[in-house]
Amino acid sequence: MRLDVLLAQAHISRKKMKQALLKKKILVDDCPARKLSQNVDTGLQTITLEEQPVLGKPHQYFMMNKPLGVVTANSDAKSQTVLDLIKPEDFNDKLYSVGRLDRDTSGLLLITDNGPLGFQLLHPQYHVTKTYEVEVNGPLDDQAVQSFQKGIVFLDGTSCKPATLTIHSSSSNKSSATVTISEGKFHQIKKMFLTVGVKVTSLKRTHFGDFELNPNLATGEYRVLNQAELEIVRHYLEKSY
Repeated sequence: MRLDVLLAQAHISRKKMKQALLKKKILVDDCPARKLSQNVDTGLQTITLEEQPVLGKPHQYFMMNKPLGVVTANSDAKSQTVLDLIKPEDFNDKLYSVGRLDRDTSGLLLITDNGPLGFQLLHPQYHVTKTYEVEVNGPLDDQAVQSFQKGIVFLDGTSCKPATLTIHSSSSNKSSATVTISEGKFHQIKKMFLTVGVKVTSLKRTHFGDFELNPNLATGEYRVLNQAELEIVRHYLEKSY
């Protein structure tokens, strides 16, 4: 959550927050806070005001292996959503998915109640990459690799940032590849492959920034982030300064 929200929950006045910030009396992991809007988590960081600890409820962080057919949304009148897969004992009404995967896309999905973290991971200025395993219904070649590397341009003139395409196998009716992008336009990957003459038949996200889908996490299951993954979260919190 934002630092000022945490301090407000501790009944600190806005005036006192600003004064303490200017005097470097608010510390986050022993470093002076730089702004009241920075993202913090008392479960991962030590926050003090005038040498006194500021306590709060730690955020929740889950990794899910999203199954096909499930909608990435908080609620849906007709379809099962990713939040419907969260057990009652883990659920709270502030949970949301960081970004979205289409109904027919599976794989890595981060779910948290840390609102600013999602904004940060999705904001273009942070250049967070996403990697997918892809199958298409036709051949892929070096020209496709170069087109992705150069930056695909859709028929409507929309330009994509350069992407990395690695071909694993290619035949006349089926190819498999890995693609890494650093943005998230609507149906972007499907449109990119259509531009080079093939249609996506299978799409699975395996990486989101420094997070990697746990190969032991079954489809439709989720788990709390482990310590190494929480360190990645801490790293992103530090970058929010």
